[in-house]
Amino acid sequence: MRYLHTMVRVHGLERSLHFYCDLLGMKEVSRKEVEKGRFTLVYLAASDDFELAKEKRSPELELTYNWDPETYSGGRNFGHLAFEVENIYELCQKLKDNGIIINRPPRDGHMAFVRSPDNISIELLQKGERLPEQEPWASMENIGTW
Repeated sequence: MRYLHTMVRVHGLERSLHFYCDLLGMKEVSRKEVEKGRFTLVYLAASDDFELAKEKRSPELELTYNWDPETYSGGRNFGHLAFEVENIYELCQKLKDNGIIINRPPRDGHMAFVRSPDNISIELLQKGERLPEQEPWASMENIGTW
């Protein structure tokens, strides 16, 4: 068995691509527009997995954008997507500076949670050893749910 991808439905493709690519640093592997089905599929990979995803088509995140408006509600059974990051404090600051709420701040220098524009829970984990505790993160309270 081999892991292929996780699919999430998105309301706004450009807004979601800004979040996943510009802010989180993922890269677009491929895109398919299906006029007959009225949807667009965009496959993304984490930067460290990009070459592997181009070659093997995994591991990827599939963004599905349906052209006709729909209402999606996230089920608690989904959980979250998780990404290993080079510097959790720097990434959280970048996200915060771009209007993203840090639901679970990286108080411990190891883990944080945010939500995508489509309310998908995203776990950020520090690569390697946890970083030393650092303000303002160490004193921040949780906001909302993740």
